Amino acid sequence: MTDSPDDRRGVVTPEPDGGRRLVFRRSWPDPIDDVWSALTDNERTVHWIGTYAGERGSGGTGTFSMTHEAGDEGMPMTIVECEPPRRLVLQWPEPLSWRVELDLTEEEGRTVLVFTQVLPGVDGLGDIATGWHWYLDGLDAELTGGPRPPEWDEFVAQLGPVYAPDRS
Repeated sequence: MTDSPDDRRGVVTPEPDGGRRLVFRRSWPDPIDDVWSALTDNERTVHWIGTYAGERGSGGTGTFSMTHEAGDEGMPMTIVECEPPRRLVLQWPEPLSWRVELDLTEEEGRTVLVFTQVLPGVDGLGDIATGWHWYLDGLDAELTGGPRPPEWDEFVAQLGPVYAPDRS
Protein backbone atom coordinates (compact mmCIF):
# COMPACT_ATOMS: atom_id res chain seq x y z
CA MET A 1 0.00 0.00 0.00
CA THR A 2 1.29 3.43 -0.82
CA ASP A 3 0.25 6.78 0.58
CA SER A 4 -1.48 7.81 -2.62
CA PRO A 5 -5.18 8.65 -2.14
CA ASP A 6 -5.90 6.79 -5.37
CA ASP A 7 -4.45 3.58 -3.89
CA ARG A 8 -6.70 3.92 -0.84
CA ARG A 9 -9.80 4.83 -2.82
CA GLY A 10 -12.86 2.60 -2.90
CA VAL A 11 -13.98 1.15 -6.20
CA VAL A 12 -17.66 1.29 -7.09
CA THR A 13 -19.07 -1.17 -9.61
CA PRO A 14 -22.65 -1.77 -10.77
CA GLU A 15 -24.56 -4.87 -9.71
CA PRO A 16 -26.96 -6.68 -12.09
CA ASP A 17 -29.96 -5.57 -9.99
CA GLY A 18 -29.03 -1.88 -10.25
CA GLY A 19 -27.25 -1.78 -6.89
CA ARG A 20 -23.66 -0.73 -6.41
CA ARG A 21 -20.75 -2.67 -4.92
CA LEU A 22 -18.25 -0.59 -2.96
CA VAL A 23 -14.88 -2.24 -2.33
CA PHE A 24 -11.86 -0.89 -0.49
CA ARG A 25 -8.57 -2.77 -0.39
CA ARG A 26 -6.02 -1.80 2.24
CA SER A 27 -2.88 -3.55 3.47
CA TRP A 28 -0.36 -3.29 6.30
CA PRO A 29 2.85 -5.08 7.31
CA ASP A 30 1.18 -5.93 10.65
CA PRO A 31 0.30 -9.53 11.55
CA ILE A 32 -3.26 -10.59 10.74
CA ASP A 33 -4.12 -10.94 14.46
CA ASP A 34 -3.14 -7.31 15.07
CA VAL A 35 -5.30 -6.06 12.20
CA TRP A 36 -8.19 -8.24 13.46
CA SER A 37 -7.77 -6.68 16.90
CA ALA A 38 -7.88 -3.17 15.40
CA LEU A 39 -11.15 -4.14 13.67
CA THR A 40 -12.85 -5.81 16.64
CA ASP A 41 -11.49 -4.72 20.04
CA ASN A 42 -13.32 -1.75 21.54
CA GLU A 43 -10.11 -0.45 23.12
CA ARG A 44 -8.81 0.08 19.59
CA THR A 45 -11.96 0.67 17.54
CA VAL A 46 -12.93 3.63 19.72
CA HIS A 47 -9.93 5.51 18.27
CA TRP A 48 -11.04 5.21 14.66
CA ILE A 49 -14.72 4.31 14.38
CA GLY A 50 -16.62 3.49 17.58
CA THR A 51 -17.60 0.74 19.97
CA TYR A 52 -19.82 -2.33 19.99
CA ALA A 53 -21.82 -3.50 23.01
CA GLY A 54 -23.48 -6.88 22.80
CA GLU A 55 -23.05 -10.53 22.04
CA ARG A 56 -19.89 -11.46 20.17
CA GLY A 57 -19.54 -14.15 17.51
CA SER A 58 -21.71 -15.26 14.62
CA GLY A 59 -25.37 -14.45 15.28
CA GLY A 60 -24.54 -11.97 18.02
CA THR A 61 -26.65 -8.84 18.33
CA GLY A 62 -25.86 -5.55 19.98
CA THR A 63 -25.44 -1.83 19.54
CA PHE A 64 -22.76 -0.07 17.53
CA SER A 65 -21.93 3.53 18.47
CA MET A 66 -19.85 5.58 16.08
CA THR A 67 -17.46 7.87 17.93
CA HIS A 68 -17.44 10.63 15.34
CA GLU A 69 -21.16 10.83 14.59
CA ALA A 70 -22.91 13.68 16.39
CA GLY A 71 -25.58 12.49 18.81
CA ASP A 72 -25.01 8.81 18.02
CA GLU A 73 -26.61 6.79 20.78
CA GLY A 74 -25.87 3.65 18.84
CA MET A 75 -27.47 1.57 16.14
CA PRO A 76 -28.65 -2.03 16.39
CA MET A 77 -26.32 -4.40 14.60
CA THR A 78 -26.02 -8.15 14.00
CA ILE A 79 -22.81 -10.08 13.55
CA VAL A 80 -23.78 -12.31 10.62
CA GLU A 81 -20.43 -14.11 10.40
CA CYS A 82 -17.38 -14.04 12.63
CA GLU A 83 -14.39 -16.20 11.74
CA PRO A 84 -11.39 -14.74 13.60
CA PRO A 85 -9.02 -13.52 12.27
CA ARG A 86 -10.23 -13.82 8.69
CA ARG A 87 -13.85 -12.73 8.18
CA LEU A 88 -16.41 -10.46 9.80
CA VAL A 89 -19.83 -9.73 8.29
CA LEU A 90 -22.05 -7.09 9.90
CA GLN A 91 -25.67 -6.22 9.21
CA TRP A 92 -27.54 -3.08 10.23
CA PRO A 93 -31.37 -3.30 10.10
CA GLU A 94 -33.84 -0.81 8.60
CA PRO A 95 -33.66 2.02 7.86
CA LEU A 96 -30.00 1.46 6.86
CA SER A 97 -30.22 -2.17 5.75
CA TRP A 98 -26.44 -2.19 5.40
CA ARG A 99 -24.33 -5.32 5.11
CA VAL A 100 -20.58 -4.90 5.40
CA GLU A 101 -18.06 -7.67 4.79
CA LEU A 102 -14.50 -7.46 6.11
CA ASP A 103 -12.11 -10.10 4.81
CA LEU A 104 -8.48 -10.42 5.90
CA THR A 105 -5.80 -12.41 4.07
CA GLU A 106 -2.04 -12.58 4.21
CA GLU A 107 -0.19 -11.77 1.01
CA GLU A 108 3.55 -11.37 0.59
CA GLY A 109 4.18 -10.51 4.24
CA ARG A 110 1.25 -8.09 4.48
CA THR A 111 -2.22 -8.34 5.92
CA VAL A 112 -4.79 -7.33 3.33
CA LEU A 113 -8.25 -6.07 4.22
CA VAL A 114 -11.00 -6.20 1.62
CA PHE A 115 -13.98 -4.14 2.77
CA THR A 116 -17.16 -4.72 0.76
CA GLN A 117 -20.59 -3.13 0.94
CA VAL A 118 -23.36 -3.67 -1.59
CA LEU A 119 -25.89 -0.86 -1.72
CA PRO A 120 -29.35 -1.13 -3.30
CA GLY A 121 -28.78 1.86 -5.58
CA VAL A 122 -26.89 5.09 -6.02
CA ASP A 123 -28.77 7.19 -3.45
CA GLY A 124 -26.25 8.46 -0.91
CA LEU A 125 -23.41 6.48 -2.49
CA GLY A 126 -21.02 9.45 -2.57
CA ASP A 127 -21.48 10.20 1.13
CA ILE A 128 -21.31 6.54 2.13
CA ALA A 129 -18.12 5.90 0.14
CA THR A 130 -16.50 9.09 1.42
CA GLY A 131 -17.44 8.15 4.98
CA TRP A 132 -16.01 4.65 4.77
CA HIS A 133 -12.84 6.03 3.18
CA TRP A 134 -12.48 8.45 6.11
CA TYR A 135 -13.02 5.71 8.69
CA LEU A 136 -10.59 3.35 6.95
CA ASP A 137 -7.98 6.12 6.93
CA GLY A 138 -8.60 6.25 10.69
CA LEU A 139 -7.98 2.49 10.89
CA ASP A 140 -4.73 3.06 9.02
CA ALA A 141 -3.71 5.66 11.61
CA GLU A 142 -4.59 3.22 14.42
CA LEU A 143 -2.40 0.51 12.89
CA THR A 144 0.54 2.63 11.77
CA GLY A 145 0.60 5.40 14.35
CA GLY A 146 0.50 7.79 11.39
CA PRO A 147 -1.57 10.93 11.07
CA ARG A 148 -5.30 10.80 11.49
CA PRO A 149 -7.43 11.85 8.54
CA PRO A 150 -8.30 15.55 8.45
CA GLU A 151 -11.50 16.81 10.02
CA TRP A 152 -14.63 15.77 8.13
CA ASP A 153 -15.33 19.02 6.27
CA GLU A 154 -11.76 19.25 5.01
CA PHE A 155 -11.77 15.56 4.06
CA VAL A 156 -15.03 15.91 2.12
CA ALA A 157 -13.65 18.95 0.30
CA GLN A 158 -10.58 16.92 -0.72
CA LEU A 159 -12.11 13.53 -1.51
CA GLY A 160 -15.88 13.97 -1.75
CA PRO A 161 -15.76 14.90 -5.45
CA VAL A 162 -14.00 11.61 -6.21
CA TYR A 163 -17.04 9.64 -5.04
CA ALA A 164 -19.74 12.18 -5.94
CA PRO A 165 -18.41 14.31 -8.79
CA ASP A 166 -21.66 16.27 -8.98
CA ARG A 167 -21.39 17.33 -5.32
CA SER A 168 -21.49 21.11 -5.10
